[in-house]
Amino acid sequence: MISIHDNEITSYLVDLKYHKIILYTEASNSERVEVSFEDVLAHQFETLEGSIILDIQEYRLNQFFENNKELLEKQKAYCWPLYYDSVDELSVRLMKEGYLYYVIYSSYGLNGWIVAKQYDVNRIV
Repeated sequence: MISIHDNEITSYLVDLKYHKIILYTEASNSERVEVSFEDVLAHQFETLEGSIILDIQEYRLNQFFENNKELLEKQKAYCWPLYYDSVDELSVRLMKEGYLYYVIYSSYGLNGWIVAKQYDVNRIV
């Protein structure tokens, strides 16, 4: 697998229409790497210029619900990330649909999470 540890995030794209997020990164040897998330349902980032990736970890959705229970209850009235009557109902639906919870850790800068169905890392040539 291609390493993203210590890569700098040079830019990122959030494509709401096609449910995709791409992080464009660069390693210390100038190798450029694209980190893409497909079928994105929701995300939350905190950013700073010059962000350095420590790691991206994949977790099961139960961790997402544990970490974001307050946010989900608060946003339920606004149909975010989609319409649901209860957090339990949302949990069952997202698990059936194959979503995963990705957490982005950094040495510096961007931290956050993404709920999506797929995650890929590729060299940019």
